[in-house]
Amino acid sequence: MKQTAAVLLALLAFSGSALAAPEVINFKNKVTFPHKDHMAITGTCITCHAEGVGKIKGFGKEWAHKNCKGCHAEMAKGPVRCSGCHKWKD
Repeated sequence: MKQTAAVLLALLAFSGSALAAPEVINFKNKVTFPHKDHMAITGTCITCHAEGVGKIKGFGKEWAHKNCKGCHAEMAKGPVRCSGCHKWKD
């Protein structure tokens, strides 16, 4: 019974934070990340947030190039070239 309550509480907390997730995230490296669109495609936060809701453990250039670019190539959808993500014009 305690395990069931703990799972339900975790799911409730997780779904609440998903509802509060930003629609778009703008990074310093001039990448605009359509967070809401990616949530709709993956259907789960765990695809990127394996450690839980919030920040991504190990996130940075290498992580993004491996995971983001890798997923785009695997799905044959989304940008895989530098200019597809990094918008150099202000």
